[in-house]
Amino acid sequence: MKPESQEGARRVRIDPERAGQRLDNFLLGQFKGAPRSLVYRLLRTGQVRVNGGRCKPERRLEAGDEVRLPPVRLPEPTDHGAPPRALLEKIERSIVFEDARLLVLDKPCGIAAHGGSGVSFGAIELLRALRPSQPLELVHRLDRDTSGLLVLAKRRSALTELQALMREGGIEKRYLALLVGEVPAPPFSVDAALLKSVLQGGERMVRVDAAGKPSRSHFRLIERRGGHGFCEVRIETGRTHQIRVHAANAGHPVSVDEKYGDREANRELRERAGLKRLFLHAAALNFALKDGSVPYSLSAPLAPELAEVLDAL
Repeated sequence: MKPESQEGARRVRIDPERAGQRLDNFLLGQFKGAPRSLVYRLLRTGQVRVNGGRCKPERRLEAGDEVRLPPVRLPEPTDHGAPPRALLEKIERSIVFEDARLLVLDKPCGIAAHGGSGVSFGAIELLRALRPSQPLELVHRLDRDTSGLLVLAKRRSALTELQALMREGGIEKRYLALLVGEVPAPPFSVDAALLKSVLQGGERMVRVDAAGKPSRSHFRLIERRGGHGFCEVRIETGRTHQIRVHAANAGHPVSVDEKYGDREANRELRERAGLKRLFLHAAALNFALKDGSVPYSLSAPLAPELAEVLDAL
């Protein structure tokens, strides 16, 4: 990509390696350290343009597109220094699979997928510190409080192929969750569009709204524990906070969900079973690369602190 200056703005031509990337993610890479709220404001006010026109954040860039980037003043990045050795060792122990294309973590609860918004070091920054000569890119994200499988690409070709599979529903994603209340025994699905908004300060909130993006989640009760339902959740789409919002919409929020959950049930689960975190774990991913010729079946057992909660109920 070769940027040019023109009246303070830059125009960047997208090369084939960037084809398929979302516009908002591209902008976050261009404006290092910029909060998401700023990126969305630039898009909303038309200061960023693609091929001369306004675009939405989810626009997928194509090779040859010309992106106009306005002049943006950003605070000097804070030097957080090197990550703590204990944190590096923790993330290194969390690697559960690696080959020439991918690196997969069983991400611990409390570690964000990436830094920002008060988080100095996310999983991607820690891995880059461990592997400074190796190109690594996040394929997807997990909430900071969700544990489980997080996939990183070691090759650009793997990244673009996996992102295409995600858009097309070609990745089977299964989670384990403790849902509040008497979850029905027959499997049930939630098919409800989700609309994301960014509050002042950058906090993301999601709600069921017909104006949002189509979203589908499938819930299956595994067993009842202490009046609540231990469930497997399969998602067809991967929207922000999808399982948490769909579960709450069905009347059975995820346990100890501080944003969308049941405050009284959360208090009771903390006191009775010692549950101190969101009970949501990304347990399995199944997909195939190289036009279906290279299958992957990845799994991560329920986090030990969550297994202890089930035993206590």
